[in-house]
Amino acid sequence: MIFKRRDPKSLGRAMAEFLWPRGGWARAFHYVKHRMRRLPDSPERIARGIWAGVFITFTPLFGMHFLFAVLIAKAMKGNILASLMATFVGNPLTFLFIALSSLKSGHWILGTELQEGELRALSRKFSDAGSDLWHNVISIFTSDNMDWSGLAIFSRDVFYPYLIGGIVSGIFFATLGYYLAVPVLRAYQKRRRGLIKAKFEALKAKTAAKAEEKKLAAKDKKERANG
Repeated sequence: MIFKRRDPKSLGRAMAEFLWPRGGWARAFHYVKHRMRRLPDSPERIARGIWAGVFITFTPLFGMHFLFAVLIAKAMKGNILASLMATFVGNPLTFLFIALSSLKSGHWILGTELQEGELRALSRKFSDAGSDLWHNVISIFTSDNMDWSGLAIFSRDVFYPYLIGGIVSGIFFATLGYYLAVPVLRAYQKRRRGLIKAKFEALKAKTAAKAEEKKLAAKDKKERANG
């Protein structure tokens, strides 16, 4: 296949690069920023895509961030590719901040409290919920009894507060990202158009100079032939 890798990634290597990309997160961030600025679209449409991608990363809809980023971007008439790249905001380095801000906001809105050690138990509760879900799916085809206790605890203590708080935090940070992105993108696109125009004018002048040189050379040759 044309686009097939020569050295296919192993599962371990893929997981390692997800946690720490080749070249580090700083290089990955600059790459995404560079690609974002060069998208062929208006600053407002790109910024709306960024809004969608940043917003969805604050929700607990893990595994569906790409899908919902695209749907929200479409609904907002934003740039789809920008929305996908903006989900980069949610990464292993920012997850703790996102989870903490979303959970704290959610518990505050619901009038409950974030229990001490709940963040440390977050991965365990996700695991318990996933195990329950898998067990209940298998139970449909076997004689085992369904058990929703892990999912119930996860929904009450994590998912619901995370979702409510994530919507509030997501709106705040996505809107902040939108208003920061528009002037930056507009300035970059204006500068890039200026550079392209300057290169075009330089090429035009160079072409005209060559044409003039050929014209003078032809005239000189003609004069010598007549003389």
